[in-house]
Amino acid sequence: MSKMQLGVIYGSRSCEHDVSIISAVQLMRSVDREKYDVIPVYISRKGEWFTGPALLDMKTYTNFDPFMKGITPVHLDLTAGSGALLHFAPAKGLFGGGKEEVVARIDCAVPVMHGLHGEDGSLQGLLEMADLPYTSSGVTPSAIGMDKIAMKRFFKAFDFPILPDCAVTRSQWEKDAEKVIERIEKALPYPVFVKPACLGSSIGVSPAKDRDALRDALELAFSYDRRVLIEQGLDKPIEVNCSVLGFDGERQASVLEMSNTGAGFLDFADKYLPDHGASKGMASLKRIVPAPIGDELTKELQDLSMDIFDAMDCKGVVRIDYMIDRTSGKHYITEINTIPGSLAFYLWQPTGLPYAKLIDEMVKCAMKAHEEKERNSFAFSSDILSGVQLGGKAGGKLGGSKLGGGKL
Repeated sequence: MSKMQLGVIYGSRSCEHDVSIISAVQLMRSVDREKYDVIPVYISRKGEWFTGPALLDMKTYTNFDPFMKGITPVHLDLTAGSGALLHFAPAKGLFGGGKEEVVARIDCAVPVMHGLHGEDGSLQGLLEMADLPYTSSGVTPSAIGMDKIAMKRFFKAFDFPILPDCAVTRSQWEKDAEKVIERIEKALPYPVFVKPACLGSSIGVSPAKDRDALRDALELAFSYDRRVLIEQGLDKPIEVNCSVLGFDGERQASVLEMSNTGAGFLDFADKYLPDHGASKGMASLKRIVPAPIGDELTKELQDLSMDIFDAMDCKGVVRIDYMIDRTSGKHYITEINTIPGSLAFYLWQPTGLPYAKLIDEMVKCAMKAHEEKERNSFAFSSDILSGVQLGGKAGGKLGGSKLGGGKL
């Protein structure tokens, strides 16, 4: 039996580019090589696509050289169902035109993207056009999950628990900053958190306890995004995360983890750079699995996570983050990550599902979703074209009606 060709797609033009590389290499090292041939598909910061065995080595990315041995520039054949990674090979000689060669063919794509140009529905749309199975959530949930403002509006429509917020655009800020600040202060009490709408990994996120801090936080956030979310803050909340795995009503929730216990807000450097600061860094970022929040609340958050998964029509593995108010005990959704860091494998290991098996389940979800898509009819027979007569400036006619400038 031939192995499935698993194309792992990662990197891209994103502020979370490096985090994506770490997650992808980690996944590729965990894949069951008895079942799959792994095809790394790295998208550079410039948007160039590459494949090759050298991409399996983390050292390759330190000073990335696209001309090094073991790396081949490629592009995806968008012909439906092809799955081919093509390389243009220039012909030898002065007058040679060159030709395209098939470097590999992908049976199933595994997007390991974090942030824009990959996790936001753009790559998912490309894979839909290419008619390739893929393991992440589809276009709509990916787009909603990437956009914090749209995400919160979606959650509010389903009456899911969220903190009060307001949203501002860069043009509004540049037109009248004082008016924007007054509007925020009228809507929300301090402290608040200011977040770029479409970024993750805490990039550009700042807490603000007063007007001066709010002004600085908004300036920073607008340097990353034209739309910014301002959210009511909690005083050192308990942060817990839950993963959900599945597709189309068949899903399960992982154990919960408790993170950031008493540490306060952690920025990108605190999360990913272990030598940052004297008292922070990943070494001091406590992760307790399972989260010691009691069976009742654990069950409530697991059920809520699966409800969110269903409402958004997610697929594969997601992670949903929550905050619990230490004073009131109420819980609120922070966000959903449709492609979580490390694919949240550490939340599934305690359930008896090692990373290799988790990848198997993700692939099963991808293939099932693709099979469901294939059941849809994409053809509709009609005589509409036979009735079209193209005319001059006045347009043509459709069954006696004019086309071009008029109505059908």
